[in-house]
Amino acid sequence: RRILFAMRDMGLTAGAKPVKSARVVGEILGKYHPHGDSSAYKAMVRMAQDFTLRYPLIDGIGNFGSRDGDGAAAMRYTEARLTPIAE
Repeated sequence: RRILFAMRDMGLTAGAKPVKSARVVGEILGKYHPHGDSSAYKAMVRMAQDFTLRYPLIDGIGNFGSRDGDGAAAMRYTEARLTPIAE
């Protein structure tokens, strides 16, 4: 919920231009979860994977992992915004 709320607060709706995932994670750490970036980014990656959730909540641009077990790229290489269903 914190991730979705922070992204909504930042104006990252489905029609908005995506921003770097590191910026979103920084916003989450600064306002809602000051305990480390890896857990926030892992949760964000999971919400962007179409093979993990029936309806992905985040539109991830870049390498967000694969079914074969490949991990996601570092947050500085990926971008994200909300999907219409998450608004």
